[in-house]
Amino acid sequence: MQDNDEQRVPEFEETVIKIYRCAKVMKGGRRFSFAALVIVGNKNGRLGLGYGKANEVPASVEKGVADAKKKLHTVYLDGNTLPHAVVGRFGAAKVLMKPASAGTGVIAGASVRAVVEAAGVKNILTKSFGSNNPKNLAKAALDGLVRLRTREQVAKLRGVVIE
Repeated sequence: MQDNDEQRVPEFEETVIKIYRCAKVMKGGRRFSFAALVIVGNKNGRLGLGYGKANEVPASVEKGVADAKKKLHTVYLDGNTLPHAVVGRFGAAKVLMKPASAGTGVIAGASVRAVVEAAGVKNILTKSFGSNNPKNLAKAALDGLVRLRTREQVAKLRGVVIE
């Protein structure tokens, strides 16, 4: 049974975006609790963002991963970049994402970088506006990626034939 578990390749790659530490003061001193913002993705257009809270860091990361796997999204890419420019919004955060030519790499801040790399994007230009809170930036980046549409999808929605 154990040999089977060791050989199994994980379907999703997990990335911890941020660990939050909270302290409450008790009679004997400070009591810490932790929260983890985690992104899981298969680097092929499937990704999810999760948030887990616990009294220990590893437990909070595990809960975050489980939460992220419950909230999976499909992202439509054009090779290893985006099909078109898009602005993702969440709360006071806005993230502008533009397709980039081959060899550009991922030009993004830490939280947005984790999200786009989990989706499988290799060439992208990004700029964040408004809030620089990692939770809101990650959710805004995810919102932008979920809004992406391919040429075929847009043509079908409009009822146009592509030649």
